[in-house]
Amino acid sequence: MWCIFTFILGGAAGFFGGRYYFKKELQKNPPINEKMIRVMYQQMGRKPSEAQIRSIMNSVNKQK
Repeated sequence: MWCIFTFILGGAAGFFGGRYYFKKELQKNPPINEKMIRVMYQQMGRKPSEAQIRSIMNSVNKQK
């Protein structure tokens, strides 16, 4: 009985602990930022406007 209870408690603690850690890391190191967007446009041979960059950032933030 105690083994099952311990297993369930450990699984729940691991899940919530991992979720907290993952969210914290994403806030520190976002997957894409404005500088990355500028670099991608420059690699394609284009110079992006601020409106294009803001539009892309808004669409990325909406999907979170």
